[in-house]
Amino acid sequence: MKKEKLPRGLSEARVRRIIKHYESQGAEAAIAEDEAAFKTPKRTIMQIPRKLVPKVRALIARNVGG
Repeated sequence: MKKEKLPRGLSEARVRRIIKHYESQGAEAAIAEDEAAFKTPKRTIMQIPRKLVPKVRALIARNVGG
């Protein structure tokens, strides 16, 4: 079986901690986290057509070095 390559900055241990966090998170905490994402002053949430997602991701990666 081929081992998956993780994005830069992620280790298997970190991925497992993230999964554990979200699997154990209660509904109220999940809602609060989602609502906080819309209030972050340095980021924005946008709706784009699904077919444009790959192009937008590539554009972001080129501009933030990710």
